[in-house]
Amino acid sequence: MEDLKDIRKEITKIDNEMAILFERRMELVVKVAEYKKHKGLPIFDPKREEQVVAGGIERISSSDIKPYYMNFLKNTMKLSRSYQSKLLEGVRVAYSGTEGAFAHIAASKIFPAAKKIAYTSFKKAYEAVESGECDCAVLPVENSYAGDVDQVNDLMFSGSLFINGMYDLAVTHDLLGIEGTTLKDIKTVVSHSQALSQCSTFIKENQLKEIEYSNTALAAEYVKEQKDKSIAAIASAESAKLIGLEVIARSINDDRTNTTRFAVFSATDNSKSGNSGNTYFSLVFTARNEAGSLAEAINIIGRHGFNMRTLRSRPMHELMWQYYFYVEAEGDIYGPEGMKCVEEMKSCCDKIKIVGSYNSLHEQEA
Repeated sequence: MEDLKDIRKEITKIDNEMAILFERRMELVVKVAEYKKHKGLPIFDPKREEQVVAGGIERISSSDIKPYYMNFLKNTMKLSRSYQSKLLEGVRVAYSGTEGAFAHIAASKIFPAAKKIAYTSFKKAYEAVESGECDCAVLPVENSYAGDVDQVNDLMFSGSLFINGMYDLAVTHDLLGIEGTTLKDIKTVVSHSQALSQCSTFIKENQLKEIEYSNTALAAEYVKEQKDKSIAAIASAESAKLIGLEVIARSINDDRTNTTRFAVFSATDNSKSGNSGNTYFSLVFTARNEAGSLAEAINIIGRHGFNMRTLRSRPMHELMWQYYFYVEAEGDIYGPEGMKCVEEMKSCCDKIKIVGSYNSLHEQEA
């Protein structure tokens, strides 16, 4: 049997070698953080981490040790994310709304360590990135209940930014009131028109009077200022924490699957090809004013193997009765097949713009 001192000496030697490798790894993490800042990408990339863990397990021959090595890899990547968060504290993220609103919640989940800067409109938040005032913008593009966000779609078509991430945020509306309020006390609810609409069943059942407000978070602030138990706000639980209200009733929206998709816009495109699996792209185009042009454009996308998830049209403000089209599809638009597709579409389209290439991330992964 080997002497314990000799065994420990060998472990110390290995630990010394691992420390050197760990330091080298964290030096590369700095470069990863710089790349993510430049591209407006989030710290957490679940797809990449799955690949690292899956590939790492194959390196271990002992079935007994594999689960321990898997935990080792996960903890190493957790440390990597923590270090990236520290490095990215200076990232400036634009959003439209106020602190506690759903746009702020989305930005906080995607970029927890970044500085969030509020703007009064989608356009101003978008332009803040174009001017270099912010590094990226988190803006809503679609809601499962209310549909497309037309203003943001128009910015995709006319603006210069790219989508580098798409994130699904579950929208849960709660009833908020001042301290000590009960549901029986409430006579009036204040919120954004969409939130009121999405909670119509609860409002009718409790015979509540509605007052529209410009923003759910601002509605919560209004209730706080009134100091009246008969008035409540429909907003998020996060708003309650920030403003100092109590949650009287949770998840009062009619549709419990209500989800808003938020896109991360930055000044540079995520043109790295070779992604696979949960990878998507968005592009906008105008069909040539010829019979069959739109149908041909759609057929070209299909012929090159891209499965469309979304196809919608929007009027062009500068040209009456003219439309542009937005497509979201699965696949790598920056790969060889994608480049062939775009080139072929030029035969029937006047304008084609790749808006972005990204992975879709759900709230629980953020």
